[in-house]
Amino acid sequence: LGAEEDAYVMIDPVGTPLQGAGLNATARDLARFGEMLRRGGEFNGQRIFDKAVVDDLRRGGDREKFKASGMAFRPGYSYHNQWWILHNADGAFEASGVHGQMVHVNPAAEMVIIKLSSHPTAGAGFTHPLTLKAWAALARAVRQ
Repeated sequence: LGAEEDAYVMIDPVGTPLQGAGLNATARDLARFGEMLRRGGEFNGQRIFDKAVVDDLRRGGDREKFKASGMAFRPGYSYHNQWWILHNADGAFEASGVHGQMVHVNPAAEMVIIKLSSHPTAGAGFTHPLTLKAWAALARAVRQ
């Protein structure tokens, strides 16, 4: 991908990298990663991920099971391979950090948004509805 900076990954007490949390990278490098996913696994003409891997991610998980999980602030979503899938007309999907960080990918709008945050408490339920409205407004704006 041509990352500009080293990323940092949180490890457990014996040195095993954590897979569900603890990734620290710059906004520009996260944007490169999001753009690679938006383009089906390619970046700057180079295949990074197999397209089938990205297609599987974009399909998402079982929406009925997700609905039953009680994630009221993410209606219509599913969760698959560490990504939240919106199942909207734009085919958007996002990775979200516990303190508000986000990589939002909107293939139809040809848009990747990086949000770096540091919420004082864990969880995004109190800001996510407003964030979604902002992303939708940006998607409309880039199409004009």
